[in-house]
Amino acid sequence: MTKPAAKTPLKHLRTSDIRGVAQLAVQATVGVTRIVEGVHQSVWNILGVPGGKRPGQTGGITGLVYKSIHAVTQLLGKGVDSVLVRLQPLLDSAEEAKPGTPQREAVLAALNGVMGDRLLASSNPFAIPMTLRYQGEALNWLALPSMPEVGGKVLLLIHGLCMNDLQWHSEHQGKPVDHGQALASALGYTPVYLRYNSGLHTSQNGRELSAHLEQLATHWPVPIEEFTVVAHSMGGLLIRSAVHYARQENLHWPQHLKNIVFLGVPHHGAPLERAGNRVDVILSSTPYTAPFARLGRLRSAGITDLRYGNVLDEDWHGHDRFQRQSDSRQHLPLPAGVACYSVAATTAAKRSKLADRLIGDGLVPVLSALGQHHDAQRTLVFSKTSQSIAYRTNHMALLSSPEVTRQLLQWLRPTQSV
Repeated sequence: MTKPAAKTPLKHLRTSDIRGVAQLAVQATVGVTRIVEGVHQSVWNILGVPGGKRPGQTGGITGLVYKSIHAVTQLLGKGVDSVLVRLQPLLDSAEEAKPGTPQREAVLAALNGVMGDRLLASSNPFAIPMTLRYQGEALNWLALPSMPEVGGKVLLLIHGLCMNDLQWHSEHQGKPVDHGQALASALGYTPVYLRYNSGLHTSQNGRELSAHLEQLATHWPVPIEEFTVVAHSMGGLLIRSAVHYARQENLHWPQHLKNIVFLGVPHHGAPLERAGNRVDVILSSTPYTAPFARLGRLRSAGITDLRYGNVLDEDWHGHDRFQRQSDSRQHLPLPAGVACYSVAATTAAKRSKLADRLIGDGLVPVLSALGQHHDAQRTLVFSKTSQSIAYRTNHMALLSSPEVTRQLLQWLRPTQSV
């Protein structure tokens, strides 16, 4: 009797991951220590014992102990990191050609979605750089591979929060589903996939995507005939931001932009993030729970942008993103001169006011996905024939739905274009 193959979880790791884990461990230790010190001082305050110079800090000998913990943790962290930086080139040489496994890439994508802004700020190797990818490889404009099979119709696929480009390859009832490959086979598109750090502000990613697409338009092996974009979830906010900044800077690539299809995009935000913001406020309301509000403040800028659907710098710049405030976004209409389509999803079997507002696809309400808003001036105008609702479908199932594939084909066939 043969033994089953042993599971080897370490095969998903790279040597550079050691640095990333070490940095996260240091940050976690410092963060937990600050929470403990905050609770400690809250108790002292009740007893009339003065604290340190800043709120949440203890004073006296107790304060010195906490300061020592912080200092030693930071010193050890810097020491470990400096050693690993010197060792990493030697360790990496043996695995330069080793591709990342889908499991590893999925974990990194989730980590970046949750705290990608912090990873980038601390130069953590887990931070994902933005890349345009063709046939699984990042495109290097200074050394493009041989690409004789590409055409002038470029299809850009943009993933959502906590995801990556590999997750466009999905399954439905055991059969593979890939919207990009389906459109390539039927309509002659060349699919290009975006991978990015979804924990950054949407407008930061939008500006960077715009620059990448300008490079693509400049260096693509054949003249660009058209750009078509299929964007899922946060990806739809990202492309709207990118078009805005490209036109502001008079870049050339938007001249080729013909279609954008939005799949489950929270144009006007997602209720879960608004609920998370309320939890922040509640935790901050008492001295005993206030230290734990730090945990909620770990969530990334990308996540807090989903509260109302921020797409511009002005939507977040100069604001405390964890304070509760009303929707103060600048209205950004759908890009002029571009055919825009929207697919919303709902787990319900049919539409109703309750299902549209509260159920939706589990993450994004139907009205938000369709761009509809109670303030008519904020509504994104999709024509009736450019809207579709997938019933009994959740947010992630939009990527694996044959029904969605059929809708994309119907909209994007040349004879059906609007």
